Amino acid sequence: MPDAMNLTIRSVHEAYNTGTETPESLFAKLRSQAEAQSDYNAWIYLLNEEEQSPYFDALKRKKKDECPLWGIPFAIKDNIDLRRVPTSAACISFTYTPKHSATVVELLINAGAIPMGKTNLDQFATGLVGTRSPFGEGKNAFNPDFISGGSSAGSAIATALGQVSFALGTDTAGSGRVPAAFNNLIGHKPSKGLLSTYGVVPACRSLDCVSIFALTTEDAASVFQVAAQEDDHDPYSRNNVAFNSLDYYSRLEVNAGSFQYGVPDQLDFDGDVRAEELFEFVCKLLSEMGGKAKVIKFEPFLTVAKLLYEGPWIAERAWATQGVNRTDMLPVIQDILSATENFEVTDAYAAQYKLQALKRLCDRELAQVDFILTPSTPSCYSRAEIQNEPIVLNSKLGTYTNFVNLLDYAATAVPVGKLESGVSWGVTLFARAFTDIRLLSYSGVLQEKLGLPLGATSNEFESYTRVSRSLPDSTVDVVVCGAHLAGQPLNWQLTDRGASLKCQTRTLAAYELFALPDGKRPALVSKKSGVAIEVEVWQMPMSEFGSFVEGVKSPLGIGKVALESGGQVAGFICEEGGLAGAINISHYGGWRAYLADAK
Repeated sequence: MPDAMNLTIRSVHEAYNTGTETPESLFAKLRSQAEAQSDYNAWIYLLNEEEQSPYFDALKRKKKDECPLWGIPFAIKDNIDLRRVPTSAACISFTYTPKHSATVVELLINAGAIPMGKTNLDQFATGLVGTRSPFGEGKNAFNPDFISGGSSAGSAIATALGQVSFALGTDTAGSGRVPAAFNNLIGHKPSKGLLSTYGVVPACRSLDCVSIFALTTEDAASVFQVAAQEDDHDPYSRNNVAFNSLDYYSRLEVNAGSFQYGVPDQLDFDGDVRAEELFEFVCKLLSEMGGKAKVIKFEPFLTVAKLLYEGPWIAERAWATQGVNRTDMLPVIQDILSATENFEVTDAYAAQYKLQALKRLCDRELAQVDFILTPSTPSCYSRAEIQNEPIVLNSKLGTYTNFVNLLDYAATAVPVGKLESGVSWGVTLFARAFTDIRLLSYSGVLQEKLGLPLGATSNEFESYTRVSRSLPDSTVDVVVCGAHLAGQPLNWQLTDRGASLKCQTRTLAAYELFALPDGKRPALVSKKSGVAIEVEVWQMPMSEFGSFVEGVKSPLGIGKVALESGGQVAGFICEEGGLAGAINISHYGGWRAYLADAK
């Protein structure tokens, strides 16, 4: 592999600042490199110098300190619109030229990023292999006889080879994670709706996500911060209600017992001994980093995964391509879409009911840990093997990815080493929706410990200087009595803000505790003839207190709570009139005791 320039965002900006490169000179080199490496079939459309000239002109009018992606080269999967450049979704007869860029592309360009072009993919984003394209099979950046992973094949290849700093893919069933694993990249699949899909050719519209391929978690987090904006043009767009800040990414500190991670009670490596060894190595490394492993029941997750292609969601893919002549599609895509003939309308509802029941089981397992760790794939396969068994092996590749969007989780793929074939392989960390920066933070510590080279280049990983997240001088104490207690589902809203447990105590015997009708939260109410209620006091940076209070949902609020140890401390109280339908659980003496009895 020829030497390639270090294209991390920090390195590119350093080259600009020192005068080593200009945007024009850098992009000319990258264009030549992409053309010289065309055998990998990464690109469908490369912008020429004339087409990129307007971006360079616009860049000169932007202030570097106001544009976090100033002059950064990126690639766009060719099912995502770029203004005045054809979008094909790897189907020649489907091709059209959009008048406007996709929202996510526009946000990145506004932040200073410059597109290199449109990348190859499994046709209509249907596949995890990267070989289902009339523009050529995507070849693995380490061993061209093996698959690159799909459907976002070209985006991963271009990033791994050092042709761009980062790339956009899409991820419905794993297309942002599988190619990342096989090409030694970070692949972040955001929480559904955080990155707009307006201007993206749909695969399964209710599940689709725009994904990010990057050389480092630091870069992935920077791109995410720019791109995660609510968009009225996208009906599935969601506001990022959780605490997601680059400040948290930079300050995350792990130490003994500081986090718990889940490990499935059943794992399939399809006979790949090396992959199994790598997974065990990562588990050991996480434990050395301070993590505590917990075995989780994985059967519900596997059952959900089967729903995606064995259930009626396949009909959503057929809806997305209803205007396309089936004969214009590759035979394997035709075969997949023909499965819609096996379902009745009522099957869609039956599948939704089954999914909802399974999600309760999966959420229960996930609530016990900070994240669950799985292989990104059981193994990797040669292009010849995929040709012989295109459906079966594609399904195997989705073992640990297909369930994530159905369950509304976020996920980050991290490369951890190489298989016997020389192909990169990796693991995935996933957690509930809106934990994106948190996942990238844990992944960043793991990537730093591994210290692998960047992509398929010889460039070394540069450690990211993390600031210890010690409590600043200005702090505030907060009393919690329910879902924010240590080990409870919303405790992350404290720990993500750098809060630490100060003490476990009780209130004065002047309160009553109620279980609100949603069954998820208690309400603490002042009563002269009340009882003492178990609570915790957490110490939080004052700078984080405002965002914490803003997230408190009615009928709860923040007021003063009197403690048996003396004094009054800010804590959760209930609004007047907010107890309609609530159950008095004061006799339990606390939320934990009530939950234990409810089981």
